[in-house]
Amino acid sequence: MIVRSKAPLRISFAGGGTDVLPYATERGGVVLSATIDKYAYSTLRPRDDREVTVRSLDYDIVAKYHLDEPMPYDGELDLVKAVLNEVERPADRGLDIFLHSDAPPGSGLGSSSTLVVALIGLFRHWQQLPLTAHEIAALAYHIEREVLGIQGGKQDQYAATFGGFNFIEFGAEAVVVNPLHLHPDVLNELAYNLVLCYTGRTRRSANIIQTQVENYRRGDPEVVAAMEELRRITVALKNALLQGRLGDFGALLHEAWTNKKKMAGPISNPGIEDLYACARAHGALGGKITGAGGGGYLLLYCEFDRKHVVAEKLEAMGGQVVEFSFDPHGLQTWEVR
Repeated sequence: MIVRSKAPLRISFAGGGTDVLPYATERGGVVLSATIDKYAYSTLRPRDDREVTVRSLDYDIVAKYHLDEPMPYDGELDLVKAVLNEVERPADRGLDIFLHSDAPPGSGLGSSSTLVVALIGLFRHWQQLPLTAHEIAALAYHIEREVLGIQGGKQDQYAATFGGFNFIEFGAEAVVVNPLHLHPDVLNELAYNLVLCYTGRTRRSANIIQTQVENYRRGDPEVVAAMEELRRITVALKNALLQGRLGDFGALLHEAWTNKKKMAGPISNPGIEDLYACARAHGALGGKITGAGGGGYLLLYCEFDRKHVVAEKLEAMGGQVVEFSFDPHGLQTWEVR
């Protein structure tokens, strides 16, 4: 038997950073996001011996372990090893794992967290583990943030697990996922008017998030005010979507990006600012860098008759416009016999 899984990557419209501790538990964070037709894939094939083999199809990396030996966290496939250590599985049976993602780590689409969700899905399916969607997302967060100590928030694990358009609330006691049921006309128009452009650079999101957390912990008034305003704008963006006010949605994206940049200096850089200014000059109402910032993908909302112009100008500056669609599904697993 072979088990496969796929979990969708996401674009975050606003609120990213308010899902990071301690802000989320002290003041309550909110994020508006949607999953797209780009995925993290994983495959599990049980073995008849005690060997564990992990192969990254993207980077042509192969790592081999033995069940009788520890799997230390040494920077090599640590996400996979942490899942193997934390998820219930047969203690005496080896396996082969294959990995593939439609976006590299550091792209701003939540690829690392999405891969962890996909891996947990493999073991849930293989061992018929009674894990709910909330439990899968919480376990993925535990593995990344608490076991491995990787700086970051909670939004990516929940987006990848649940899928679709979600307004997610992060508090001290619980995470609440509110699915948004958009009218098909609004959904189609939103997709038609969005441009997703790869900036050509990935980044280490943990470093950016660490700076943001330090700024918040020391009570920087500009940072705290920006995070509070970002939370308000995220609610306004959600309401604009539900009411079909897409022009307002585009303008609010610009407000959200303006406040997001105040949270930490490395969130933006001259290259991003040049691309964004070009897009705004040629018809984009608003936009943002997806994820923690510093690189990855630039998301823009444009008037329908200016979208092609914005795309052409961005590509002339070295950007790479990527076609995408929204995907309403979250984590999926299946068997190949």
